Amino acid sequence: MEPQPTAAHAIETVFRLESPRVIAGVARIVRDVGIAEELAQDALVAALERWPRDGVPDNPGAWLMATARHRAVDLVRRRETYARKLAEIGRDLGTAPPPEEPADPDDIDDDLLRLVFTACHPALSPEARTALTLRLLGGLSTAEIARAFLVPEPTIAQRIVRAKRTLATRNVAFEVPYGPDRAARLGSVLDVIYLIFNEGYAATAGEDLLRPGLCEDALRLARVLSALMPGEPEVHGLASLLEFQASRTAARTGADGTPVLLKDQDRRRWDRLLLARGVRALARADATASGAPGPYALQAAIAACHAHAATYEETDWRAIATLYGLLAARSPSPVVELNRAVAVSMADGPAAGLSLVDALAAAPALRDYHLLPSVRGDLLARLGRTAEARAEFVRAAALARNERDRDLLEERLRSLPEQSELPELPEQSEQSEQSELPELPEQSEQSEC
Repeated sequence: MEPQPTAAHAIETVFRLESPRVIAGVARIVRDVGIAEELAQDALVAALERWPRDGVPDNPGAWLMATARHRAVDLVRRRETYARKLAEIGRDLGTAPPPEEPADPDDIDDDLLRLVFTACHPALSPEARTALTLRLLGGLSTAEIARAFLVPEPTIAQRIVRAKRTLATRNVAFEVPYGPDRAARLGSVLDVIYLIFNEGYAATAGEDLLRPGLCEDALRLARVLSALMPGEPEVHGLASLLEFQASRTAARTGADGTPVLLKDQDRRRWDRLLLARGVRALARADATASGAPGPYALQAAIAACHAHAATYEETDWRAIATLYGLLAARSPSPVVELNRAVAVSMADGPAAGLSLVDALAAAPALRDYHLLPSVRGDLLARLGRTAEARAEFVRAAALARNERDRDLLEERLRSLPEQSELPELPEQSEQSEQSELPELPEQSEQSEC
């Protein structure tokens, strides 16, 4: 008997929520994330067959975990039996000790955390890490990931398959790294989560400025990671940053999807709960830090400056410019410098900002970055150099890959007065919002707003 659509939908919803833990628990047994995912899918099939008939168990997550683990143990036992026959040696899976792991006072014995570090292993390309993380930890289907990043579904499928194959052929250990390796690998994990959020916050290409689903997935991953690694300040810094940025989602677009600039946003629509969570996460980042704040904590502090301003006019741009200076020293990047120039222009005037922007003109990373001519056009317009501003906005619109960004730039172009000599305009450009979420070098093609 086929399950009813409503029952199937409920089961799939439960599976989406529980699948990361199920996959992680099974992967510890089979030591292969690809096989673990297949066994988790087998458990889903079993649920689709039995729950509509027998009823949903009191603890559906535990049922899925038990079913998948049972199949995993059966699989390992079959492998062990085969290997024993081949090697003519005896080994009892039930009494065999688990693989030893290095003793460490910071040991985090959590399967889900192991899965996070495995999916973001440096042996994989950044694109593969992102796809595999969304698949295993976000619970997204291949089709959903493809739609989110505007990439053909076969491309995403190939990335996931190759990622699993790479992890298997290189015998990547299903473990949390220790000591210096943990710090090095944690950066990769945070970068992947940030990239996922950033693509949802300001889509690189396509018709929509926002893809809220990606932001929600990234925010959920950041929260999970902060719970699993409570002593890592940068984990809390990233969580804080994403909470602050996500709080403005409802105010960032109009009813028709048109972008609403930061200075024009109705701050009453900012989510107060997310803002409060951002403040608490930033406090945890400060409390757990033993030295200078890291890049994500600094970015969260910049976002907090906007969150604490009751109105746009009350924004502490000088503090933001100072924080960007610290961020540029900690994580040098042309994109960070561009954002610092915007903050400086707000604190010290457009001429001061323009000199910083002009110094970035030759940076290879910004050659095709539409925000560089967009920022420069705004500063020129504020200085009354309209003809030059017009040329910069034309270039920026030509470089923009997102249709909403392009429409906004073309509207900005149309709004320029025809006169060539103008007094400085009081309005701040659309790039003011770009000064809150600078990107890491690996993500230079993404918009940071």
